[in-house]
Amino acid sequence: MGFFMVAISINSFGQDSTKTEKIKTGWNFGAIPVISYNSDLGLQYGALTNIYNYGDGKAYPMYYHSFYAEVSRFTKGSGIYRIFYDSKYLIPNIRFTADFSYLPDQAFDFYGFNGSQAVYNKDWKDDESDDYKTRMFYKHKKNMLRTRFDFQGKTGINHLNWAAGILFNNVEIATVDIDKLNKGKEGNDTLPHVPTLFDQYVDWKIIKENEKTGGFFTSVKAGLVYDTRDNEPNPMKGIWSEAVLSQTLNNDFKYTKLSVTHRQYFTLVKNNLSFVYRIGYQGIIAGDAPFYNLPEMVFSYTPSASVDGLGGSKSVRGMVRNRVIGNGIVYGNLEFRWKFVKFNWINQNFYLALSPFVDFGKVVQEKEVDKSGIPVTVLQSEYFNEGKDEFHITYGSGFRIAMNQNFIIAVDAGFPANKDDGDMGLYIGLNFLF
Repeated sequence: MGFFMVAISINSFGQDSTKTEKIKTGWNFGAIPVISYNSDLGLQYGALTNIYNYGDGKAYPMYYHSFYAEVSRFTKGSGIYRIFYDSKYLIPNIRFTADFSYLPDQAFDFYGFNGSQAVYNKDWKDDESDDYKTRMFYKHKKNMLRTRFDFQGKTGINHLNWAAGILFNNVEIATVDIDKLNKGKEGNDTLPHVPTLFDQYVDWKIIKENEKTGGFFTSVKAGLVYDTRDNEPNPMKGIWSEAVLSQTLNNDFKYTKLSVTHRQYFTLVKNNLSFVYRIGYQGIIAGDAPFYNLPEMVFSYTPSASVDGLGGSKSVRGMVRNRVIGNGIVYGNLEFRWKFVKFNWINQNFYLALSPFVDFGKVVQEKEVDKSGIPVTVLQSEYFNEGKDEFHITYGSGFRIAMNQNFIIAVDAGFPANKDDGDMGLYIGLNFLF
């Protein structure tokens, strides 16, 4: 079916949704187009779809099988090519997810290490500023080819599951391909050929020789998950907590990462208003990770295409992507979720929701930055701040259109409290943050 919105048989706020909720059976899908334009990356076009099989409906609102596919690309090379599968029923008593993704990015964000210890000078990427260097100054090229399999099963203790997974990831790193991005441009629109922050970090040996071009790595993970949620896509009550250890198996970079995440959901008004929060820690507890792996966050279950370092649509909304990167980070999200309209249309269940939020995060384990290779002619205060990282705080609100509780179109707008973390972030995608 096409995805259009018309309000029929609307229930006002405060009514019990069970009066109109229809049990879904069989196959159901939702799809949205992906269209945008970036003056440097070009025209983005594509689509994403999520297909659900509810079978006989006995598990609704949970599905038997979920298939997600996205193909979107910019005309100058960046894009998302992804297939994701999730089911509790393919393997008896085991939840199985599979992720196959190719994520080329011609302009991946890079602001240095350890949060506010790395100076973010917006004038250097502002082509109307007298201090302009290049719009690509805080970027580098990153192409990632990823295959991931995750498993969860019961431990015999009520609500406590074991989790395990394996990840195969090939990462290619390079400086920004200025010639490719300049194709079709003229005059002041063209990007100058000047060093980026990534180029300077490589020249100064802050980024080591054996990590500057990326690499292939395999990692395995294991952990425990405690889950009492009443509804996975948007819980009204319950706890979802986990502790996961991830171990890389590479010869060049062997390291162990610990991820601890606690999420909790409270009903304020039955069926319609909830308060939710998430707090977490991600950190290297043994070994040394290459710089390009530090942004990657580890969870027992990851439905998103990418979960990068703090900043962006999946962590601290409103802060520029990857603004806060270190060997260890803490973060949190506080959010209200209000389903203010519910209705049935074309035999589907819909609701609309608002979700004001506050997000925050900081570095708690610093990545060592060797400055001995920086030439004496470089003014280091333009690149580095002294002192420990402080909390980076953002605030904003989201809007959701949900169909059959599982297919949820998401729009979030976030604003950083500190302008050193950016100006504003606007994100369009799927699902609630957690």
